[in-house]
Amino acid sequence: MNILFTCAGRRTYLLKYFKENLEEGDKVIATDMQLSAPALQAADVKLQVPAVYDSEYINITLSICKEQKVDALISLNDLELPILAECKSRFEEVGVQVIVSDPAVIDIAFDKYKTAQWVESLGLNAPKTYIRLADAKKALSLGEIEFPLFMKPRWGSGSIGLESISDMEELDIYYNLLYKKIKKTILATASIGDEYILIQEKLTGKEFGLDVMNDLQGNNVAVSVKQKLGMRAGETDKAITCDLPIVREMGKKIGENLKHIGNLDVDIMQRANGDYCVLELNPRFGGGFPFSYEAGVNLPKAIIEWVKGNKINTSILQPQYGRTFAKNDYLVEVK
Repeated sequence: MNILFTCAGRRTYLLKYFKENLEEGDKVIATDMQLSAPALQAADVKLQVPAVYDSEYINITLSICKEQKVDALISLNDLELPILAECKSRFEEVGVQVIVSDPAVIDIAFDKYKTAQWVESLGLNAPKTYIRLADAKKALSLGEIEFPLFMKPRWGSGSIGLESISDMEELDIYYNLLYKKIKKTILATASIGDEYILIQEKLTGKEFGLDVMNDLQGNNVAVSVKQKLGMRAGETDKAITCDLPIVREMGKKIGENLKHIGNLDVDIMQRANGDYCVLELNPRFGGGFPFSYEAGVNLPKAIIEWVKGNKINTSILQPQYGRTFAKNDYLVEVK
C-alpha cells in the first residue's frame, strides 16, 4: 500500500505513525511547496508541488498518484480540503481513496459562521457569533455579549488573524486592520463575499480537544477526549487523555450527524457554569492527534485496514485515560 500525504508541512509525527503500521515494501509519499518541509524528511518519496490554488495543482497531484501507484491520499491542510473534496471523483477514477469528507461537510467546518449555526442546530452550545460589525456592536449595547471578544477570519486556518478585543476602540481598529490583512494573505482566495470576519464572545475555562473518528463511509466508531493543558502557536502543546462521558457523547453526536470521513478535530470549552461549548470543527488530523495516538488510539492502522476493505476491532481506537504528554522541538536534517 502506498499513501500520499499532501501539504505535509510540519506533521512529521503523522507520517511516522502511518509508517509504523504499514507493511514492508509499502511507501509513504509526501508533497509540499518546499522540499525543506520537515515532514518530507520522514517520507519514502518526497516531491515538490505548486501552491494549492495553482491551476495545475490537481493535475500535478493526479500525475503523482499515477506514477507512485498511490492507494490513499490524506491532506494535512485546511485550505486544500475544499479543493480535494470537489475533485474526489477524479482521484477515484485512477484508484485513489481520498480520505477527505464531502464538500457539504467541508463547507460546514471551513466556514466558522456555518459551524456555529450547525452546532446549535444539534442542540449543542456554540459561542455567540457575528459576521457584521454593526450586529456585534448592537449585541454589546443590549448586553447580549461583553468584552473581551475574539475576532478571526471566517474562513481561516490555525491561529492566523486571531485577535483578542478588549474595548470598543480596539473593535474598530482591529476590524479594519484584519479586513485589510486578509486581502493580503492566502486566506483572501478562500474567503467569499465581504463578510469574512468573525466576531465571537470570548470564553474562558477548561478546554478540550476531541478526535471524533468515523470510518470511510462516515459512520462514527470512536471518540478520544483530551484536556488541553497548554497551547503554543494555536496548537495543543500539552494535554491529558480523560474519561468524560458527557463530552464523549457530544463528539459522538457530532460524528453521527456530520458524517465526516476519517478524523475530525473538535475544540470544546467548558464555561464557568459547567456547560460545554463547541468552538471549532476541523475535518482532518489536528495538532492534538499525537496525544490520542501515544495513549493507544491507532487510527492510522484503522484507516490502512479500511482502505484494504478490512474490518477492525474498535478497541484499537480507545485511549488509555490519564496519560499526559507534551510536545518538544527537535531538528531534522533536510536532504
